[in-house]
Amino acid sequence: MKKISLLFCLLSFNVWCQEKVKLQGEILHQEEGVAFANVSVLNQSIGTATDLQGNFELHLTPGQHILKVQAIGFKTQEIAIDIDNKNAKKLHISLEADLLGLDQVVVSATRNRISKKETPVIVNVISNKIFRAAQSISLADGLNFQPGVRVETNCQNCGFTQVRLNGLGGEYTQILVNSRPVFSALNGVYGLEQIPVSIIDRVEVVRSGGSALFGANAIAGTVNVITKDPVLNQWEVQTDFASIDAKSTGRVINTSASIVSDDLNSGLSIFGTSRDRQSYDADQDGFTEITALTNTSFGTKAFLKTNEYNRIGIDFTAIREYRRGGDRLNLAPQFTDITEELDHNTLFAGADYQQFSKDYKHEFTGYISMQHTDRESFYGGLGGGRTYADSIAANNAFGNTKDLALVAGTKHVYAFNDENKLTTGIEYQRNDTQDEINGYNRLIDQQVNNYSIYSQLEWKPIQKITTLIGARLDHVKLTGLYTLANIRRAADFTQTEINPRLTLLYDFNANLQFRGGYARGFRAPQAFNEDLHVSSVGGEPQFVILSDALESEYSNAYTASFNYTKYFKKVQTNFLIEGFYTQINNPFTIVSTGSSLPNGSILEETRNGEGAQVKGINTEFSISPSKDFYLQLGATVQESRYKNAQVLFEADPNTPQENTVFTKQFVRAPDVYGFLNANWQLLPSTRLDVTGSYTGSMLVPRVVCETGFIRLNQSESFFDLGSKITYHFDINPRFHVELSGGVKNIFNAYQDDFDQGPTRDSDYIYGPALPRTYFIGLRFGDF
Repeated sequence: MKKISLLFCLLSFNVWCQEKVKLQGEILHQEEGVAFANVSVLNQSIGTATDLQGNFELHLTPGQHILKVQAIGFKTQEIAIDIDNKNAKKLHISLEADLLGLDQVVVSATRNRISKKETPVIVNVISNKIFRAAQSISLADGLNFQPGVRVETNCQNCGFTQVRLNGLGGEYTQILVNSRPVFSALNGVYGLEQIPVSIIDRVEVVRSGGSALFGANAIAGTVNVITKDPVLNQWEVQTDFASIDAKSTGRVINTSASIVSDDLNSGLSIFGTSRDRQSYDADQDGFTEITALTNTSFGTKAFLKTNEYNRIGIDFTAIREYRRGGDRLNLAPQFTDITEELDHNTLFAGADYQQFSKDYKHEFTGYISMQHTDRESFYGGLGGGRTYADSIAANNAFGNTKDLALVAGTKHVYAFNDENKLTTGIEYQRNDTQDEINGYNRLIDQQVNNYSIYSQLEWKPIQKITTLIGARLDHVKLTGLYTLANIRRAADFTQTEINPRLTLLYDFNANLQFRGGYARGFRAPQAFNEDLHVSSVGGEPQFVILSDALESEYSNAYTASFNYTKYFKKVQTNFLIEGFYTQINNPFTIVSTGSSLPNGSILEETRNGEGAQVKGINTEFSISPSKDFYLQLGATVQESRYKNAQVLFEADPNTPQENTVFTKQFVRAPDVYGFLNANWQLLPSTRLDVTGSYTGSMLVPRVVCETGFIRLNQSESFFDLGSKITYHFDINPRFHVELSGGVKNIFNAYQDDFDQGPTRDSDYIYGPALPRTYFIGLRFGDF
């Protein structure tokens, strides 16, 4: 009996010892609570988030634990604590500002939340702070301020823009919206200017191949646009006015508001944007270099947590944009010499459900997102003539485009521990595009279905090494009908491809890191953004059609980098040097055929080249001696070349004055480009921002004959420098006001050799998007 009693006492004592103790604490910065900081216990599936005042509560077993504290804008801290059997003392943890953003949490590298410093893949983050410093209105305005990233304008008539990563064209970059690939090839033509920065929380840029995670078209990398989540109860109104070279004006009004419940289990945010920009004629020839544009956008984003283990999220954005370029914008387009007019109605919508197991080792996510665009267009005009045939052709130049992109899938993450995770998923992508201009018998009727499975292991074999090993299997089914005048092409294509990726992070010490990786990618023979864009030459539209013999394009991408971070007391510094090499087999290349169609249109054809390679070095340096000053510099030196000289213009043997034009160098790909971003808090109420981008000399094709014959010109280099000063004052603790003003392109570094008149080559445009532009702004609210 005594033995039984003793055993009972021992068991009771053991159970009592294992009873959890309540640990309370607060997370502070400069004596103010830090809301929504993540507090977790290393090597245990225990965690929580601070409330609006920075307070948190955990229940832990007695013993030694290590708390990990993470919060946006602050350095990550790990704190050792010892819990006894009694109530623990309240912890007071003070966080230090992460002035360089090295401890930011990103999602684009692994499809999971991970510290930027801990991921084996380099992820650059363009924050809302950078967008404000550069006085960005749309997504296109702020992407230049990262290494290896360059945004260019490709058409005087319509303002077509694209983003290039590591020297490759825009069609090689997968643009994501909230990590979903619903930004289609059609969106790639004008979408960069359609997304207002007022809805953007941040943009994550991953250079080099991302096909193993996000699909076939991420050969150059991914640009992930993360829209704003409801985080705090706040609202704001912002309005800006710009004078473009004292000849044209631009106006924009942004409004936004968000509300979050007291228990942080639900939230809702809404936004609205209204934008109006006049056209701009740089050389006074009566034809635009910058299109007239109006844009109205509305959207919302919400979440709901029924308990601590699940989360439901929805988002919705509607965009209506009208743009027009050419001449005599006051007339109906069919009565002008040349006009490109586009009226877009675009919807983005998505929903996701996230469920954690009680021990947080399993995470299940299901999601569906879609984009739908309805575009009315006009490409044409009288071309300077007044014949009856010209008038008939002009009246038939109206078109319509319908585009649907859909993605749905599930993802499962199993966490072996804090450092090792296995991510698996299945995904279905669909893109239906119908682009029709009856007057030219132009039709792109294309359906792409992509069924995929992927898997990725985040593995840390030893403390200094972290690896990502993953692959994605894509089964692509493509059907398409492509007609242009008397040309008819059809596609019925099925392909199954596996794209692996291997990356490695090696920590030499706390300051020096090495990253290296390999990724494979492919693109199926389908219409991309250049094929959906119509330019004009000689007063006639210039169309692109796919070659009958077009085959898939493949890539192998290699990267290696060193990242050195050092804190000298309060001075934070960071230096990155990255080498990249991308090999492309069967590269898609647009060739001018030198022939005109019966209706006068110029024909270009997408064909396979023999091979190409892009190699170079990205560098980035950041320094912040205090919270009042920040400087970031970046530069890229690269070489983009075809294996053998590539045909860009195919001469007609019956036209002796024209020659076939070859090049080994990529066009529109400068060998040197870079940026700077500096922010200086001059006074507690006054901030100065200086931003700039440099574009080196590049090869630019210029059509000099109505048959499409081109001349390759070497452009000059440009340095686009801007500055902005902001004055902040408080009406009361809940009402703040900011007044701002500044200049974009201070030195007016702008192209001065535009093609002119109704027969101009509208694609002959390069350099900064705007001439010297003055702006003022007002922002007020509780932000």
